[in-house]
Amino acid sequence: MKQDLRENLALAFDTLRSHKTRSILAVLGVVIGVGVIIIVSALITGFKATVNATIEGYGADTAYIDRFDQGPTVGRPSKQVRERPPLTLADGQAILISCPSVQQIAISLFNWSQAHTARYGKNQVQNMEFRGTFPAYMDVYGNASLRAGRFFTESENDHREKVVVLGENIATALFPTAEDAVGKLVELDGSDFHVIGVFIKPPGGFGMNDQDVRVVIPYYTFKEMFPSAEDNGFRILARHGKVDQAVDEAREVLRRRRKVPYSAPDNFSITTQVQEEEQFNQIIGGVALVLIVLSSIGLLIGGVGVMNIMLVSVTERTREIGVRKAIGARSRDITWQFLFEAMTLTGSGGVLGVLIFSGLVMIVPYVTSMKAVVPIWAIVVGIAVSVGVGLVFGVWPAMKAAKLDPIDALRYE
Repeated sequence: MKQDLRENLALAFDTLRSHKTRSILAVLGVVIGVGVIIIVSALITGFKATVNATIEGYGADTAYIDRFDQGPTVGRPSKQVRERPPLTLADGQAILISCPSVQQIAISLFNWSQAHTARYGKNQVQNMEFRGTFPAYMDVYGNASLRAGRFFTESENDHREKVVVLGENIATALFPTAEDAVGKLVELDGSDFHVIGVFIKPPGGFGMNDQDVRVVIPYYTFKEMFPSAEDNGFRILARHGKVDQAVDEAREVLRRRRKVPYSAPDNFSITTQVQEEEQFNQIIGGVALVLIVLSSIGLLIGGVGVMNIMLVSVTERTREIGVRKAIGARSRDITWQFLFEAMTLTGSGGVLGVLIFSGLVMIVPYVTSMKAVVPIWAIVVGIAVSVGVGLVFGVWPAMKAAKLDPIDALRYE
């Protein structure tokens, strides 16, 4: 059996070497199909690692409360959702006072109605996450660590001091020559602020494009700058292992304060880390479905091409088949010979696809801000599927070869 296997493999590789151009063209679809598996799985793996690191950075015992639903939405929100009243500072303070399972709360204020600008000398940054918050921010956000300086105090918040803590990428953009940002004056929307600290970029980044774009100032200072700002968001830190109880308690407090009828749905959103991960996994599932469809098209085209090549090969080698049968080869031997040729052909295409597209994946992090890692399972699946395509689409040519009558085959010109 082992000798037959080695013989069939040797014959298969001899056939590939003797018809190089034809073989490459035949498996081009397989190469592309396997390449799609490699590329998409690598991007998904890298993106998933980034997002999960960001989500987990908030801490397992935290939940985010916002006026609007978080995560991906389909279509325009309903009128009922758009008209939800904003969350207030008093709402957040009531949660901290009335919920025994809530250890701490970070209340943040945003102003999404305008773009914000940070400037130092000739350097300027516009794409940033600008918020006003309380000192509890450092306790609640698990990814809030400082590279330099300090965070602001309750006194600085109460006195509306103009102090700011910058995200690592914002600091780098404003001070590109490695100049120490702490102690400098930066201009935020036309007002001068003293830089008192710089965040360390957490794993997975913070915000869009894997960047730490935080610009954090005291809550009351922010309110003084933007009196009409009303987009409050709360991140609560539950006592260890009590995040579900904390969410239930916060929901009850907010429903009561916002006068939500018993039978009506919440007019706010509470999202835990587990829910954020589930929402992300739903997105990944949709992308994986697209992956299957795209790779299937390429593999189908490759399989049809291989079947055509193998049918031509059967016709070209009719006399060879007749000779082999005349000297004792069984129909089973002929069947396995052609099946091995088909599987070797597509398997070679699969290996070629893995090598080419894995090389392309290695370049991605150097030319873009995206992370990309080829998972081992994608390599195994790609090669296994490519071999499977040869097995499936090689059956008909192999059976046709096996059924040839040796006398008629020997007479074939």
